[in-house]
Amino acid sequence: MNATETIHLSTMLGTYPKTRALKEGQIRSPLVTLDIAPVDTAQKAFKDVVRRLRYDVAELAIVTFLQAYEAGKPYRLLPFVMNGMFHHKSILCRAEDDLQPGALAGKTIAMRSYAQTTPTWVRGILGDEYGLDLQGVRWLSQEGAHVAEYTDPPWVTQQPDACGLEDMLLAGEVDAIIAGGALSGDARIRTLIAAPREAALRWHERTGVVPINHVVTVKEDLLKGNDALVREVFRMLCESRASADAGNEQTTGIDLQPIGFDKLRTSLDTAIRYAWEQKLITRRYTVDELYGKVGDILG
Repeated sequence: MNATETIHLSTMLGTYPKTRALKEGQIRSPLVTLDIAPVDTAQKAFKDVVRRLRYDVAELAIVTFLQAYEAGKPYRLLPFVMNGMFHHKSILCRAEDDLQPGALAGKTIAMRSYAQTTPTWVRGILGDEYGLDLQGVRWLSQEGAHVAEYTDPPWVTQQPDACGLEDMLLAGEVDAIIAGGALSGDARIRTLIAAPREAALRWHERTGVVPINHVVTVKEDLLKGNDALVREVFRMLCESRASADAGNEQTTGIDLQPIGFDKLRTSLDTAIRYAWEQKLITRRYTVDELYGKVGDILG
């Protein structure tokens, strides 16, 4: 390779303040050029990553990554969280109903996808904090998983032609819904968990867990004799985030986008456990397995 030559890596990242410097070319490297795809909403390109292996560097939801790893897709994890969010607020019911988190046995709960990351965190919290037997709930899923090899467990019903989640809830078709965003704010709908912000903070203080939504992954081929490239990709991600000062959740001071092996370990281990308990993956992988040689390169 000539002194002026760089390696080009096809890259897919969502558009956020923390990726703006990268996308605008303000963060550069003499070793690597990130050819960033024109994707604003990363979720829309997840299938391109896990079904077509289209990118060398890619943002993925943590559950999508876990399922892709299990299916043998050639990606490994970087210790970089793109997005995190507390999810005690993400399960909702009708405001008029006297429904409690510990009384969901036999109820019907709808979500966009059973394999989506937000419902995985919600179900895990319901099981851990409120003693819910997750298999005792009727789960309705409107979409399948991003990873084609995965099939929902038998206690999940596919309802692909269903209307919007809030419409289903208000029509009485379901008892609760799980949704991470894009909600109307309709006064007829309330969070199932009372005072969800306070409940989330107590849970975090007790467990140390940050609910990781999206992470950044790299293709395994980059880990073979390309240590400097992997370090440069990680450096560029970190510098872009630092330029936006987007790490801390402003109202709590809790970093919902942690970086580094030690800061991610507890949260990743919990995500793995939840995915395994909910039959999203068949084995409880170790955190170090997910990193592979990344652990040696960046450790």
